[in-house]
Amino acid sequence: MSITESFKETIVNGYTSKGDSLILGAAKLNGEVVPGTQVKVPLKTMNRHGLIAGATGTGKTKTLQGIAEGLSKASVPVLLMDIKGDLSGLAEPGSAEPFILERSNAAGVAYTPQGFPVEFLSLSDEKGARLRATVSEFGPILLAKILGLNDTQEGIVSVIFKFCDDHQLPLLDLKDFIRVIQYVGKEGKAEFETSYGKMSTTSLGTILRKVIELQHQGADLFFGERSFDVDDLMRIDNQGRGIISILRVIDLMDRPKLFSTFMLSLLAELYSTLPEAGDEDRPKLVIFIDEAHLVFQEASKALLQQIETVIKLIRSKGVGIYFCTQNPQDVPASVLSQLGLKVQHALRAFTANDRKTIKEAAQNYPETQFYKTEEVLTQMGIGEALVTCLNEKGIPTPLAVTYILPPESRMDVLSDTEISSIVAGSSIVRKYNEVIDRESAYEILNDKLSSPEEAPAAPAQRGRPKVEKSTLDTILSSSAGKQMARTAANLITRTLLGAIGFSGTTTRKKKSTSWF
Repeated sequence: MSITESFKETIVNGYTSKGDSLILGAAKLNGEVVPGTQVKVPLKTMNRHGLIAGATGTGKTKTLQGIAEGLSKASVPVLLMDIKGDLSGLAEPGSAEPFILERSNAAGVAYTPQGFPVEFLSLSDEKGARLRATVSEFGPILLAKILGLNDTQEGIVSVIFKFCDDHQLPLLDLKDFIRVIQYVGKEGKAEFETSYGKMSTTSLGTILRKVIELQHQGADLFFGERSFDVDDLMRIDNQGRGIISILRVIDLMDRPKLFSTFMLSLLAELYSTLPEAGDEDRPKLVIFIDEAHLVFQEASKALLQQIETVIKLIRSKGVGIYFCTQNPQDVPASVLSQLGLKVQHALRAFTANDRKTIKEAAQNYPETQFYKTEEVLTQMGIGEALVTCLNEKGIPTPLAVTYILPPESRMDVLSDTEISSIVAGSSIVRKYNEVIDRESAYEILNDKLSSPEEAPAAPAQRGRPKVEKSTLDTILSSSAGKQMARTAANLITRTLLGAIGFSGTTTRKKKSTSWF
């Protein structure tokens, strides 16, 4: 048997799948595509997470785009973190250029230009459905990590959250939190210290300054209501295709700590919301994080440990997480070891440090008799990648240099007019882009201080004519009653976050209205 025949047999046997699979491309040996060697990833193992890595300009983003298309066609919803703003082309058909047809024909796949169902999401003023979460939902621990607080200051934030829980003071946006800090440090200091102990004025001042700094970074745009429902990330269109949600976070590139903490809160909420999936034939949701080094760039050791823990646990809920970055070393080894699919585009060796990095990267892949992995990593062309994944039995597949299939959607960004048209036709933009500013801690404390001689009334009834109601109606319709119900629901997520490594008190909303 020739080396080519042996290679073909290895690839065919290694990538054969009994269930549905996603075709990445065709295998190459000695620079040539070997006919009949499709490289496939079983959908069953797509919740085992993955990595798409490679130097700038090697085709990582187009590989990500093609995988997202395949998942959508397989009725799997996708969430893309679009850092550079170049994934919007998924919504429009591509064009059948000769070089594109050549790639598809090499893998034995018919090329059909088509657009995919896309929903644009935003954390800021970018076009799309606005994602928000309340300060209470974000919780004291994650909020403290964003603010860069020390252990003592983090403890104070947790106590303030407890005070707000006990006194039915909803923390919806940052102005609520700022008002509570001011209250416990001044007007309500004696009341607070009686039940919760003394707190350093210096520490309170530091926390207040950092919250105001966070406001100046634009955090007011996503702290508030209406909170995003994770069910809206897992929708199927009327043709049975998974909705591809593109979260445009172009303006978060200079705030990596905020972005990494935001990502952790999303994963924690998905874990707390979704039931155990068991051994299903495809994932419920796949998340792609482009420029993933931003998640880990300035994350503390504690935050990295929590990210690792959540990634380990969320697989059982049917959620797959895929990191797209320039170098595998951008992803911590503890996280890298959890990844089942590895798609490694070319790396460039310009310095001694680059050569060392390439040598280390080569050790992350299975040994093979058909390639010298270190050499291949620097010799692959654009749109080629070393691939290994897990088969249906959870065993790593043979390493294959893969001629990646081209995306069927547009390999370019949409115009502002095209994006606006998609946003205008969205079924959820109107739902989430309405700003709600209901009565919360800011208003309640201000009213209390302006009328100190009056006994505090139920917040929902303040300033309104009295209407006769049943006792049950009165309890359920009052702000206090609603907040008690929220607090009871929040205890579930607090318990979860404690179990996966969070300390302190974290307050979140129930599944029906919360993302964070």
